[in-house]
Amino acid sequence: MRLMLFGTSGCHLCEQAEIIVNACVPDGVETVDIAEQEQWQEQYAVRIPVLYDLDSGRELGWPFDFSAVEDFVGRVSVA
Repeated sequence: MRLMLFGTSGCHLCEQAEIIVNACVPDGVETVDIAEQEQWQEQYAVRIPVLYDLDSGRELGWPFDFSAVEDFVGRVSVA
């Protein structure tokens, strides 16, 4: 399972999401600033933060909490 957390600097919701995700995913996730690529800006600008699984293509959009992330990670693991 390879997870990415899409967000951007200065986004308080992204900071909250990072805390939640890091608490639920022991190996951590790759945080990605959508400002780095135009395609990410177009796709995620009004939706961040978004937790994305590279292997399955599944996304978990904000708002989410600890149980939603745990459920997402559990489903991704067995998918």
